[in-house]
Amino acid sequence: MFGKIVNYKKENSKLIINFEKKIGIIDVINPHVINIFSPLKYEKHFSRAIETLEYEECEINFQSFDTYLELSTNALIIKIYDDFKVDFYDSNKQLLCEDYRDEREPFIRRGDSYLFEQEGHKSEEVSSSHKIEIIKKMYNDEKFYGLGEKTGHLNKKGYEYTMWNTDDASPHVESHKTLYKSIPFFITLRKNTSFGIFFDNTFKTYFDMGKENSNYYYFGADDGNLDYYFIAGPEFNKVVSRYTSLTGTTPLPQMWTLGHQQSRYTYDSKERLLEIADNFREKDIPCDVLHLDIDYMDDFKVFTWDEKKFPSPKEITKELSNNGFKVVTIIDPGVKKARGYSMYDEGLKNGFFATDKDGVTYINKVWPGDSAFPDFSDTLVRDWWADKQKLMIDSGVSGIWNDMNEPASFNGPLPDDVQFKNDGRPTDHREVHNVYGHLMSKATFNGIKKYTAKRPFVITRACYAGSQKYSTAWTGDNQSSWEHLRMAVPMLLNLGISGMAFVGTDVGGFISDCTPELLSRWVQIGCFSPLFRNHSAVVTRDQEPWSFDDTTSNIYRKYVKLRYKLIPYLYDLMKECESNGLPAMRPLVLHYTDDKNVHELNDEFLFGESILVAPILEQGKNFRAVYLPDGYWIDYWTGEIIKGQNHILKKAELDTCPIYIKKGSIIPNYPELNYIGEKEVDTLTLDIYPGNGNYTHYQDDGSSYNYKNGEFNLYKFTMTKNEDTIIKIEIPHKNYEEFYMNFKIKINDKNTNNILFNGEILSYDKTASGIEFIIPAVEGQIKF
Repeated sequence: MFGKIVNYKKENSKLIINFEKKIGIIDVINPHVINIFSPLKYEKHFSRAIETLEYEECEINFQSFDTYLELSTNALIIKIYDDFKVDFYDSNKQLLCEDYRDEREPFIRRGDSYLFEQEGHKSEEVSSSHKIEIIKKMYNDEKFYGLGEKTGHLNKKGYEYTMWNTDDASPHVESHKTLYKSIPFFITLRKNTSFGIFFDNTFKTYFDMGKENSNYYYFGADDGNLDYYFIAGPEFNKVVSRYTSLTGTTPLPQMWTLGHQQSRYTYDSKERLLEIADNFREKDIPCDVLHLDIDYMDDFKVFTWDEKKFPSPKEITKELSNNGFKVVTIIDPGVKKARGYSMYDEGLKNGFFATDKDGVTYINKVWPGDSAFPDFSDTLVRDWWADKQKLMIDSGVSGIWNDMNEPASFNGPLPDDVQFKNDGRPTDHREVHNVYGHLMSKATFNGIKKYTAKRPFVITRACYAGSQKYSTAWTGDNQSSWEHLRMAVPMLLNLGISGMAFVGTDVGGFISDCTPELLSRWVQIGCFSPLFRNHSAVVTRDQEPWSFDDTTSNIYRKYVKLRYKLIPYLYDLMKECESNGLPAMRPLVLHYTDDKNVHELNDEFLFGESILVAPILEQGKNFRAVYLPDGYWIDYWTGEIIKGQNHILKKAELDTCPIYIKKGSIIPNYPELNYIGEKEVDTLTLDIYPGNGNYTHYQDDGSSYNYKNGEFNLYKFTMTKNEDTIIKIEIPHKNYEEFYMNFKIKINDKNTNNILFNGEILSYDKTASGIEFIIPAVEGQIKF
């Protein structure tokens, strides 16, 4: 494809190589991140994921040898050969990643598929060749993670996937190659090292992780440029941080968005919506957000209200606000084709809609019937759409839920030849499809930010790499089935390490009828999912927690209350995520990479570094094997201390989700709340598990961008355990006026007796797990 190296030149961080047939460019972004680029379609980069490519000045060495060229940084050695074959080594000359030198050779598939297919079976497709293909040698010690929202196990080795945002209403199973999101990024774990590859190409892309042949894995695309980033570790978590430094980290959300949320397709009237709100308060189940699906609109026209079902929307949202509820409304991209409807008239007049190849507005069917599709690839259209958010904000809506934005239609995917302006680089649907939802989210985010000055809350179904900068996401139309509950854990974990950190599933499942047992187990995962929303479909049974028996309601209430107790801990994790890209919900391999027992662990996860969750994912099961990694772990429910690197058998009745706290942890807790902001929290509870450790707690106003100007507080706790345990309290930053007045200290150790704070003896109360006492929220030292 490229031919032999003819000549080369160096330009700053770039090595530009002229091959016989094409040009190849190696660009050193920083010592750990290298871009491999060839302008096969466009002369320059045009990334929708990377908005600002920030270079780090570093030492770059170059050498020319008889058969290859070599670039090196203090972390990597890159060797470039004829035909633009590129191999990566670490600084110790250990080979990390090597281009495959032979042709693809799919496994042999024997026999005639005709009769097999006549019975209704689907034959395994033989992978076709692609315009762009990057084939990497397999060493057979690899494990692959990431690739965003994909079904199946945590480790993707031996499977193949396609990146093409797809609205598929059939039950999602492990054989699904496409779903709603396209995130062409994966992490490879080998021996003592990890690295990532981000293939920044918005056309339909393909990832075969050794399914076609165990000698290699490959990724490819139908069109576009050869454009990928090699991201070195060697630490697994550093790969995630470096990837999100390219594509953007998840911004700190408003605190209320981390609360419990309730939705249904559909709450179709003011009366029904207020009834749901009243039930939450009367039944003592905390909730912050109610969602409205498509039936709140006038004839499914976006940015409208059905005034018969929802008269005076502003008064409704105000009444709900007085009861502690925010309202989030769904908005789809399809604009109803109807003269006299302002959205359609404005879009048509200004040429804001995608067109067919003859320049005529393209029409397809979605919920409103015949509809036009805004061309979100154009800045003017995104600005127009952003301004429309004011219509919803003025009616009291607090967030926007973007759906059907793959884009989906009732007639299948949009045709390939639908035309888009693409910010001055006209193209067709093949290039825009995978970023359509991404760009819609960007427009929505910018509009909410413009008209509220608060951190926007946007939920999206479809996204691309980098969408985490603008939106949270849910995993789409799942099923009320145990298989989908099981699948939720590795799917959310892979989304998190693929940059989409603020994610969740529809708790209880969207399609079909949820059972009491299934909801009881699902809420135990929802409790630890950053986006915590119960959602169900039209004509399914009611799925609000009180719609089941008392046992189910009590279990649901228990885990929602636990979520609110952990809100300050989760908020700290989201602040950390904004800084380093690490998600709140983490696979154990992220922190215990050297432990082979966690490499394929699909049914456990970490909530931050301090909490390990091992949910029950099978019907009728009341026990499970739990693997605890290195260290000592404390059973959250019983206080039992267990040595790590050990499998245990845990009894877990229906109301028990196995939860373990790492020794040396300090977990901030809130008091009981019906909703976030219900009352001022002037006393922060510190749930302490004595050992060696440290923790930094973050506090701000929970909604504005004032923290960007330094308006926040930091509380640092350092715990050391020798003969005595000492907790040093520091407040290194105090510039937010509503600081804590007190700390309530809970020490989970029944042998604790004498307590000193700043040298003075304190009285305390005994509890089932240890002792508790209150001190002023000032700097000092606790000794016990």
